[in-house]
Amino acid sequence: MDAFLPGSFGGDVSKLEAATRLECKICWDVYDPALGDEHGQVLPGTPFAALPEYWTCPECDGRKQDFMVLED
Repeated sequence: MDAFLPGSFGGDVSKLEAATRLECKICWDVYDPALGDEHGQVLPGTPFAALPEYWTCPECDGRKQDFMVLED
């Protein structure tokens, strides 16, 4: 399924900077590249764009393309 939530970045990682934090719009979990994802065995310093294709939200299994860019 190619649909994604309105307002999400839609999977176009070319729009993301390495330090961009993103928030899951299903459960509001935040992916912070500085912290990585211990549950998914993603090392700190890993940009969202470098997450593996199979990666999903560690809290609710939301898809990467449904994450929203957080404005700092």
